[in-house]
Amino acid sequence: MRIVGLTGGIASGKSTVSNLFKSDGVPVIDADVVARDVLKKGTGGYKKVVGTFGDEILLVSGDVDRARLGQIVFSNPSKRHLLNRLLAPFISSGLFWEIMKLWLKGSKVIVLDIPLLFEAKMDKWTNPIIVVWVDPETQLQRLMARDGISEEQARNRINAQMALDSKRMKADLVIDNSRSLEETKAQFQEVLIQVTRPLTWREFGLSRKGVLWILVSSFVGIIASKNYLGNNIRSP
Repeated sequence: MRIVGLTGGIASGKSTVSNLFKSDGVPVIDADVVARDVLKKGTGGYKKVVGTFGDEILLVSGDVDRARLGQIVFSNPSKRHLLNRLLAPFISSGLFWEIMKLWLKGSKVIVLDIPLLFEAKMDKWTNPIIVVWVDPETQLQRLMARDGISEEQARNRINAQMALDSKRMKADLVIDNSRSLEETKAQFQEVLIQVTRPLTWREFGLSRKGVLWILVSSFVGIIASKNYLGNNIRSP
């Protein structure tokens, strides 16, 4: 199995690339979806976060007010790091089970869409790593337009993440999403070829088919060895 890391920055266009993978039939696990699930009312993540940040982050329904929680953590680095520490175990567990589901289905290539891939130290589990990059000014303008927020708020959110230039230096493959969608799609097609190339022997060994092949081969080897030893023992 090949686990591909897909990351970028806020308003860099990572979701666009993620959707392109889905359109081409490559399964994608979205860490943001997993993160939303671990904050659902009554879950362990919900209890940890509400117990730490208090009822002020709750809606009348008792659900977490994500907008309010975002305002708190994006304006306070220490609280943002605290939230990440609280949710990290639950998100990691959720990602693991999503990977296992796809493994059981026999998926050969899986894309992990994780905004904080490097920050969460999950890059060591993925290869290759794709970074969706945009220039800083484009990122700022897109974020302000997308969320209808001020320049100060946008900069706070951008600065809360690792700089895109730093992520680009750590990437195996880069998609420049600064220009038109057509150009992004053209780059994506080149990346898709790299991502869907034949599995290495190591990757094959980690796939469901590879594990079954190893088990069957081992079983056949054991039976053959027993037959060989049995024949030798009976020989005069």
